[in-house]
Amino acid sequence: MLNEQDIAPDFELLNDQDNSVKLSHFKGKWVVLYFFPKAMTGG
Repeated sequence: MLNEQDIAPDFELLNDQDNSVKLSHFKGKWVVLYFFPKAMTGG
């Protein structure tokens, strides 16, 4: 688990257009990661 002020490890995901995006592509910029629950679940 990361703590406040920790540096996040680099990772790679697909965006909404199925293009690969790495966290390191945004180095020096503010990034917000938003995780949401699966559809039709409480949360």
